[in-house]
Amino acid sequence: MKHQTVTLDTLTQDPRNVRKHSERNIEAVKASLKKFGQQKPIVVQEDGTVIAGNATLEAARALGWEKIEIVRTKLIGEAATAFAIADNRTAELAMWDEAALFDQLKAMTDADLLFATGFKSPEEALATMKLQAEPPTDFPEHNEDISTDHQCPRCEYRWS
Repeated sequence: MKHQTVTLDTLTQDPRNVRKHSERNIEAVKASLKKFGQQKPIVVQEDGTVIAGNATLEAARALGWEKIEIVRTKLIGEAATAFAIADNRTAELAMWDEAALFDQLKAMTDADLLFATGFKSPEEALATMKLQAEPPTDFPEHNEDISTDHQCPRCEYRWS
């Protein structure tokens, strides 16, 4: 696929995008774009609908950018939807090497670079991961024979 530079007004965010971006997420993407520039293109369909890179587009607009790098895909329908979901989900399935991450963040002397990573501090990075990695400890005991209706996608705790 060939990279192209297009004006932001020719692109639309995917109205069916299943990934939601918090203000903190958009601020982190903006910080990254400011510090590093755009290092990878966003993926758009022939009609200009973004299927991978919606947060990048939103952040670029917030920064007042006029142009952005894209690649056009020929994926349509279910294939485009599946790719959009996979683009986000596959990153979630990876695991951090917490010790290496902590060491690398701690070694950063440039506060702007640290902010551009999306973490506020090395300690915040570890605290965030521990909250996501450890199952809750403050739930009452439960009977394993009770059928459950819900399961936490991170720690697999079940409840009804």
